[in-house]
Amino acid sequence: MTPDFLAVKVGGSLFSRKDEPGNVDDVAMSGFAKSLAQLHRVFRGRMVLISGGGGFGHGAIRDHDTTDAFSLAGLTEACFEVKKRWAVHLRDIGVRAFPLQLAAMCSLRDGLPQLKSSLLTEVLDHGALPVLAGDALFCEDGELRTFSSDRVPEVLLPLVEGRLRVVTLTDVDGIVTNGTGGDSILPQVDAEAPQNAYAALWGSSEWDATGAMHTKLDALVACAREGAECFIMRGAPDADLSFLAAPYSAWPSQVRSTRILTASAG
Repeated sequence: MTPDFLAVKVGGSLFSRKDEPGNVDDVAMSGFAKSLAQLHRVFRGRMVLISGGGGFGHGAIRDHDTTDAFSLAGLTEACFEVKKRWAVHLRDIGVRAFPLQLAAMCSLRDGLPQLKSSLLTEVLDHGALPVLAGDALFCEDGELRTFSSDRVPEVLLPLVEGRLRVVTLTDVDGIVTNGTGGDSILPQVDAEAPQNAYAALWGSSEWDATGAMHTKLDALVACAREGAECFIMRGAPDADLSFLAAPYSAWPSQVRSTRILTASAG
């Protein structure tokens, strides 16, 4: 099936060194922007870009005062800087991209995101490309909690009508079954019974502050259970991503990924 709505997340490791606070590779961003612009022409008004936090976001989480949850407010500023840079690169090539602050539109209740604003829908209705990222979200207990960029697709679930495709671009081809970055990739995960995928996960880097592949899988399983078709795959600044607009059956044979959906949707 051809997707009706596309969410593309570009992982921070693809344009930044997470162990260097504030590090961003603008050349890599520019390369990705060209492919994203091509997709936006197909999905105008039906696409969002989600950015990983990279050195900005992970640094803000690692360095916050753990005795004061409100010190996580620094994550909002850090991630907005990353979103702003994406928007500049995209506008430079003609895409009406607009960074949106998730903390101003969304809160957490029982650990789940609750969208409180129609702004995201309005931006989409006008054909612009929203640029989203993780953030520090206000909770029902009056505290702030880290909300990973990997979980941002969950915010879209109540908004999207039709078939939602979520693509997470990262530095591996998918869920690696041998845990060492080798050639063995889990091709598909049944979101209703994902135990084999969780069993294959490996530990995260000491620099990763948001749960690495485990958080990705949690979020994509949650989205797939609500009907989305989700993917984890390798991204590269010079890669042609136009196939993401096509039915999965028409993808190039050399593209490797882990596809996550319910068995009934497959």
